[in-house]
Amino acid sequence: MPMKRDEAKILDIESYISLWGPFHVVLFNTIVFLLAMAHLKAVCSDPGVVPLPQNRVDFSDIHSGSSGAFQRGDWTVCSRCETYRPPRAHHCRICKRCIRRMDHHCPWINNCVGEQNQKYFIQFLVYVGALATYAIILVVVSWVVECPECSSEISIKQSRILHCVILVLESALFGMFVSAILVDQFQAIFSDETAVEQVQHQGPFRPQRPKLALLTEVCGRGHPVLWLLPCAGASHHREEPLLNHDV
Repeated sequence: MPMKRDEAKILDIESYISLWGPFHVVLFNTIVFLLAMAHLKAVCSDPGVVPLPQNRVDFSDIHSGSSGAFQRGDWTVCSRCETYRPPRAHHCRICKRCIRRMDHHCPWINNCVGEQNQKYFIQFLVYVGALATYAIILVVVSWVVECPECSSEISIKQSRILHCVILVLESALFGMFVSAILVDQFQAIFSDETAVEQVQHQGPFRPQRPKLALLTEVCGRGHPVLWLLPCAGASHHREEPLLNHDV
């Protein structure tokens, strides 16, 4: 009787593992796929580059101290790329172009984080954090749940411990790093102030708006569940046409 009970227990464990194994494989690889797609969109998407003017700008008025001719409302002329740029557009010294609502230039995506790709950058951070957390949970569960099929050889056990420790440390470091950046991104969205504006102190004059409206402006007008998908959606950003100046 005790032997039959042990055999039944082993069969229950094997059945439990066989059911959850494919589930974790599908879920883990789904997150990897979404992460890769979000990263690809963040890399390849236009962050909001302001088109260059057809005619070159005469900077003689700037040198003479008359800057009024180069401003019209909140629009300005960039002295580096000679672009008529809308409010909250800033010049990236790496891309050498002006970007609408530029937050920063990210080496992870080799692109600026701006008005049109911030959503994908945030998705990328979310999926990296989720994948790191998921990996840690799987490692912990693998040690808590008894595995009758695992080898009991000391060398294999030591190798397994080493791999698990490395995986946990790597996942924890990546998870904490992207979490810090993600918190910074949400703070920038809710304060309606990009990283560049925080440095230049250009944001506080804007009136406060509801946090949901600010988040919708970045992620789109679709259902919040769709915000997790790395696909283009209806945006609240207002595309301002370039001013037609004769210079």
